[in-house]
Amino acid sequence: MYVILVYDIGEKRVGKMLKLCRQYLNWIQNSVFEGEITPPKLRELKMKASTIMDEDIDSLIIFTSRNEDWLEKEIIGKEKNEITSFL
Repeated sequence: MYVILVYDIGEKRVGKMLKLCRQYLNWIQNSVFEGEITPPKLRELKMKASTIMDEDIDSLIIFTSRNEDWLEKEIIGKEKNEITSFL
């Protein structure tokens, strides 16, 4: 499945969340990630994220799609982190 993940995490925890999300998805900008991920890996990511978060203050939003082809993306301005494919 294809995922866009966005978080708003307290300053003390943001570094841990950034490091965690980079293990699973491609960093796009600030607190935004995207990429292909399997359902088990997404469950694992959410479980680990919940141990970092203070759910009374922080938020994590995950948009899912069957694949990237179902998503139209338009970038206006400079792309912060281009996604490259390595074979």
